[in-house]
Amino acid sequence: EVQLVESGGGLVQPGGSLRLSCAASGFTFSSTTMAWVRQAPGKELEWVSTIYRDIDSTFYAGSVKGRFTISRDNAKNTLFLQMDSLKREDTAVYYCAKVPYTDSANRGQGTQVTVSS
Repeated sequence: EVQLVESGGGLVQPGGSLRLSCAASGFTFSSTTMAWVRQAPGKELEWVSTIYRDIDSTFYAGSVKGRFTISRDNAKNTLFLQMDSLKREDTAVYYCAKVPYTDSANRGQGTQVTVSS
């Protein structure tokens, strides 16, 4: 059974930083493409970033490129999202996911990120 447990969300001021973590189990993490997606109130699920099993291959949505960094530790089955220069529009529930992330069974429970002064 796929298990993905996110942590690290919270309340942060605009311009601040947060680091999200995701502990994965129930599948071969090291050979799986992983992603972060988010959902703001009243909006559709939005892809944020993807990292291939070879950690040099990373991809970002235009809205977060240059501010967010995805990474992984295959030895610890953990996915990360470093979020810097946060903006109010980054407020959302962030989900760790194995692809395809559109399947809710491939996503964790989510962690709330609120950017507000």
